[in-house]
Amino acid sequence: MKFANPAPLGLSGFALTTWMLSMVNVGWFTGASVPLVLASAFAFGGTAQFCAGLMEMPRGNTFGFVAFCSYGAFWWTFALFVQFFAAKVPADFVGWWLVMWGVFTFYMWLGSLALNRAVQLVFLALWITFFLLGTAEWTGIAMLHMAGGYMGLLTAALAFYLAAAEIINETHGRSVLPIGAPAARPTPILHQPA
Repeated sequence: MKFANPAPLGLSGFALTTWMLSMVNVGWFTGASVPLVLASAFAFGGTAQFCAGLMEMPRGNTFGFVAFCSYGAFWWTFALFVQFFAAKVPADFVGWWLVMWGVFTFYMWLGSLALNRAVQLVFLALWITFFLLGTAEWTGIAMLHMAGGYMGLLTAALAFYLAAAEIINETHGRSVLPIGAPAARPTPILHQPA
């Protein structure tokens, strides 16, 4: 039995919601645009991405399961926080929340080094985004916030590309959009046949 590949769904939900929020973070749109970001965070970035993570379980993909479920939960948390609690939480504590997401994303990036180059680039750009945004909350430096927004746009563009490649390559049955296959893993010396 062949299971559908849920990665394009999860990546698309992540990419679209990240792009929308990042446009606000860089100052292209004002806070008046945030309600649409929150709606996207609940429905596409949160729910669709979390479902994609659950769909990775029967495929045996621990990385995809943890990544999609975690970032889906991130978007739910973000939307709930902004909608109901943001005015009551100190900025330095928000900074810690963002930096802790950066720590999580950093070790996910380390895990991604065994995967294709496109996945590696998404996680690289994302952990830098979280650290920039977290540091901006700690310091109040607007340029760091804007830099985090631009890194968010880059992250979203990379995730959109990977989602498109997963869909287009599978439907065409060949590599139309390259994703940079991972390097072959050498056989560990302790497991080589005698």
